[in-house]
Amino acid sequence: MSMAAPAVRHPHGISFEDFLATIDEDTLAEWVDGEVLTVNPPAKDHIGISNFLSAALRLYVGLKNLGGVVIHGPVQMKLPSSSRQPDVIYLRAENLDRWKEHFVDGPADIAIEIVSPESRKRDRTEKYREYQQGKVREYWLIDPAQRTAEIYRLSEAGTYDRAPQGDPPRLRSEVIPDLWIDPAWLWAPMPDEKIAFKEWGLI
Repeated sequence: MSMAAPAVRHPHGISFEDFLATIDEDTLAEWVDGEVLTVNPPAKDHIGISNFLSAALRLYVGLKNLGGVVIHGPVQMKLPSSSRQPDVIYLRAENLDRWKEHFVDGPADIAIEIVSPESRKRDRTEKYREYQQGKVREYWLIDPAQRTAEIYRLSEAGTYDRAPQGDPPRLRSEVIPDLWIDPAWLWAPMPDEKIAFKEWGLI
């Protein structure tokens, strides 16, 4: 069932509808509490990791016939008080109706953010809070500068719990059955999704 966020208008800012009408597809910007926030272009390692994750997840979901969709950003994800642009989004098959013409209307099942130095506070505090309150089931937080990769899962109480990684460390998704990522794959100069495919036994 869709969990579409209602349209929100703010007396001291612009509405989400006006925000969509104002920006063009080449503008990197997000909408938070009626304010338009511009976003810096991603760096090389940021692009490499997001390309890797979107390609690896897309093939895994396809070969496993899960019916969901992997969306490589930027694409707006509309939550009750904000619209952010995760680097990668995953929607399960039953939630595909949330993907509208120009934005995802409601929470993704997985939202992945690749952290840059200027976005670290925003990703770890503001987006963490918004995604938790907006009921994004899994929030993946990848920080190439600090070589950290974390998954936060939404608990029954509606709060995020950090997923254990084990030894050796692995990022394990509950949203995508049996999916795991070796964090070491992410830190390669140019991450190659074929490594994941081989480890998963898909090629």
